[in-house]
Amino acid sequence: MLLAEDDAMIGASVRRGLSQDGFTVDWVEDGRAAELALAEQVHDAVLLDLGLPRKSGLEVLSAMRRGGDTRPVLIMTARDAIADRVAGLDAGADDYVVKPFDLTELAARLRALWRRRAGRADPILAFGVIELDPASHETRVRGQPVSLSAREFALLQALLARPGAVLSRAQLEAKLYGWSDSVESNAVEVHIHALRKKLGADLIRNVRGVGWMVAKPDAPQATS
Repeated sequence: MLLAEDDAMIGASVRRGLSQDGFTVDWVEDGRAAELALAEQVHDAVLLDLGLPRKSGLEVLSAMRRGGDTRPVLIMTARDAIADRVAGLDAGADDYVVKPFDLTELAARLRALWRRRAGRADPILAFGVIELDPASHETRVRGQPVSLSAREFALLQALLARPGAVLSRAQLEAKLYGWSDSVESNAVEVHIHALRKKLGADLIRNVRGVGWMVAKPDAPQATS
């Protein structure tokens, strides 16, 4: 996720709080930097302050939508006038929060955005005998809790959110690691190996030379 916020105290607090809640957050402090980061196409959602220097959040958002970028955008703003909120929503924002806001509410709104984007109403991700709760970070198999590390949970969530879709190494690394994190060359394989041991060897399939997936029911077997 990309956070665009020029206030150092708010930016650090939001990044820290969302990271503790399981989100991977990259932070930029002006509108031009936000546009450059968005051009990399690695972030799946945007937290956008309206009052950014160099280029306003509203300009960044408008340019995204004109360019066909449909990624969810949640506006964070100190501008609580109705006209400002309407302008943001009409420019293409999916939701907004007014500063100061509660971090637990912010995280819940982000999870709701992803559910709507995926066309899901149920907050629980279910796949066969596996259930994953993004809000509580709990994973259950046949009703029994299974302990996963934060990155194992994030990887499983990314795959279960798009059953049948093959996610590349770069896509999965973007889900697990921020810009400042060091990433071992085999990090994804290590986490997948751990998930297979805990949840079953057949859950995650490798499509050789492309990436990994969880197959939709009755999908043909992928190469491993």
